[in-house]
Amino acid sequence: MNQPMGRTVCVTGATGFVGRYAVRALLEAGHTVRALVRDEEKARVLPDDPQLSRVSGDLFDQNSMHKLCDGAHALVHCVGIRREFPSKGITFDRTHIRGLERTVEAARYAGVDRLVHVSALGVAPEHTDGYTKSKWAGEQIVRSSGIDWTILRPSIVHGHDGEFMQMIKDWILGRANPRFFLPYFVRPEGLEGFPPVPKFAVPEVQPVAVEDVARAVVGALSTDDSIGEVYPLVGPETLDWPTLLRTVRDAMPSPSKKPCVPLPAPAGVAMAHGARFLGLADALPFGPSEPAMAARDNTANPAKAKAHLGIDPVPFTETVRAYADAI
Repeated sequence: MNQPMGRTVCVTGATGFVGRYAVRALLEAGHTVRALVRDEEKARVLPDDPQLSRVSGDLFDQNSMHKLCDGAHALVHCVGIRREFPSKGITFDRTHIRGLERTVEAARYAGVDRLVHVSALGVAPEHTDGYTKSKWAGEQIVRSSGIDWTILRPSIVHGHDGEFMQMIKDWILGRANPRFFLPYFVRPEGLEGFPPVPKFAVPEVQPVAVEDVARAVVGALSTDDSIGEVYPLVGPETLDWPTLLRTVRDAMPSPSKKPCVPLPAPAGVAMAHGARFLGLADALPFGPSEPAMAARDNTANPAKAKAHLGIDPVPFTETVRAYADAI
């Protein structure tokens, strides 16, 4: 059953990368949108639209959450962090679990009918890194919410103004560590040869454009067929990590031939833990969870999202070349 446009949809994480694109897509689809805004300065990324209102506060501000959800038909939850900074109170537990508990509580109290939760591709109970464990726990909160839910699991989300592309640009330009090469993680797969030497596998990914994730949000709210469904959101191209990095490097207007250098994931995890112990966590471009995540394949079949949500994802290589000047 298709749902009518023009409903009131509230969005958490509205000033984040995925959130701001979801807000625009919802407005373009004819919805009235309420955006939860923690930082008024960051709220400038949101469009000036009479159908958009802003609610100041955060997930832990009960009054703000009630104001956000009161009278709304649906809630889109886009809050997420890639990396923890425990010294600043930024943790996976607080963001992905406790914050989501507060969100579901407020939505349920207000009688919100629909919940679309933006999770992450590769979330599964067997993974032990902090990021994935917290994302899995968050999905269980959504499943048991009592609200009609849809879970979206995007692969690496890319766009000219996203954190992922900005990070690679900083590596290419030597503005962030490591300054002399482009790193990626590989996973150990035993030993080979004689004398035996470690064998490593290069992971593959299917980056998805942020516009396609935003379209999936709108698509999920447009049909009851998406209720109780989990959708992997991936692009049509499967790339290994060095190919992905070279694609971005070679598309940039500033010429660079920095090499792509593999790093064993276990070593990356150990480095991140050591840096955190020594108070030098900011010296690395990753935390303890990221090497483990990045060493796994991050791929899926896009057919389900295309069939149910109408998403025909754009290719990574062509899209990056088109927006490279704007990164």
